Amino acid sequence: MTEWSLPRQQGVSEAVNLLKGKWTLPVLAALALGERQNKDILTSINAHIERNGGERNALSHRVLTDTLQRATEDKLIERNAEEGTFGAVRYRLTTKGRSLLQAVRPLAEWALQYYD
Repeated sequence: MTEWSLPRQQGVSEAVNLLKGKWTLPVLAALALGERQNKDILTSINAHIERNGGERNALSHRVLTDTLQRATEDKLIERNAEEGTFGAVRYRLTTKGRSLLQAVRPLAEWALQYYD
């Protein structure tokens, strides 16, 4: 049995599947510094895009909501809603989400080395 056995390949496929969508990693990265509200995540990501030349389209509120929902379902982030009708909703990384971000770091470093 080689190091890249079928169970290992399936594990990599599952991990890559968690990262589907172009906004998953930026959302996880925005939450790396701590708990944040939806609007703060959106502002942070779009400000980063603008500072870096705005090569990509800005993140919309709807796409952010979909990304947050998917990441919550995948247990990468946790949603915390304050009580009351208009209570603030905050998101934070779970242990699984933080671990995934750490696992992706070498891939990001590889990309920086080989792509401008």
